[in-house]
Amino acid sequence: MNLNNELFKSITLLDNWIEKNGWAGYDPYDVKGTGLYLWLQKKSGYSIAKGMLWFTCKMEKKYPILTRRFYGVRKSVNAKAMGLFIRAYINLYESTGEDSYKEKALECIDWLDKNISRGYSGKCWGYPFDWQSKIFISKYTPSAVVSCVVGDGYWAAYQVLGNRKYLDVCISICNFLINDLNVDVQSEFKVCFSYTPIDDYHVHNANLFVAEFLIRIGTEIENQEYIQLGKRAVNYSVGEQNPDGSIFYWGLVQEGVPKNHIDHYHSGFEIRALFNIFILTKDLKYRQSLEQYIEFYHKNLISNDHNPLRPKMNPQELWPINVHTCAEAILCNATLAGISPRSSEVLSKLCEWTIAKMQSPEGYFYYLRNRSENDNDVIKIPYIRWGQAWMLLSLSQALKTTHAELHSVN
Repeated sequence: MNLNNELFKSITLLDNWIEKNGWAGYDPYDVKGTGLYLWLQKKSGYSIAKGMLWFTCKMEKKYPILTRRFYGVRKSVNAKAMGLFIRAYINLYESTGEDSYKEKALECIDWLDKNISRGYSGKCWGYPFDWQSKIFISKYTPSAVVSCVVGDGYWAAYQVLGNRKYLDVCISICNFLINDLNVDVQSEFKVCFSYTPIDDYHVHNANLFVAEFLIRIGTEIENQEYIQLGKRAVNYSVGEQNPDGSIFYWGLVQEGVPKNHIDHYHSGFEIRALFNIFILTKDLKYRQSLEQYIEFYHKNLISNDHNPLRPKMNPQELWPINVHTCAEAILCNATLAGISPRSSEVLSKLCEWTIAKMQSPEGYFYYLRNRSENDNDVIKIPYIRWGQAWMLLSLSQALKTTHAELHSVN
């Protein structure tokens, strides 16, 4: 397989589909944010409501579009997807020099500029649907993760296009992170940032997203307050790293949650954040945490005992294989390829399987393969944020990585 050519073909197919479809689409969590679904959740103590929830979940898996029509779900533009698209198109502009990719990145930026969440200390964004976590979070409530992903897009635009206004947006996002999120000060050396301004969650991937973004922007503008606060957040999360190198989704102080939850994409988020944090700080204790986590990742979240090699959703099971898992596997290994020989080795195999088994002839990527590689066992709905945006980013990063490797050889 000529990875460079296969990646470009796949990207072109996906990009063409996105252009025809537009930015709006469905999301795996949009049904759960509808008024009827939330009402049924509140009444789930009653057998009829509980039965309707069970039936909805079964129907949503088998007939996802029909279920959304029943619940009145409309396609929407997701700010997180737009942030992912910015960075993907900037990557493609860097790799190819084609102005059309730059123009698409600028279109996404224009949408985000017009659709910020109002009333906060800095620019920020949330999801376009209500969602029920441990508390109810209304749509457009700004999220640390969404705002940092969007900020990553603006950062890429600043780095490549050189316009100071994109850095100013990143600084504004830092103001939101510092002033509006809840910060649990655990000690002089450790803090944890909340997921949104209205919760007190201890979620390691969100905390590390915030930490990395503060350190990145603080380093660029020489702001020691950002850098030191970011390091204190990193210290909290690596302080809860397990002996095998993994980090659970929830912090240890969080009550009423599964304590040992690990999945592929949140682990990938944490690893990529730690990678960037080490690159920025050169702190050897962060490098040690990163190396331990990478070792766990390759042993437990890549199917080393299967041929072809595939990404695993969690350490226990191979199936089902989710498009978000595939995207994060490609993105994480493309990011680590320069420092991890194993990541460089598996990257082409992950790309090959994902393109062959998860991409439709029309160009979009399927949501899920349930239990086999049989094409009758596929949920084909094209989720925009969950699938297409993450896949465009991951493939663009893989293409950028292969370009860099070819250049270094030549």
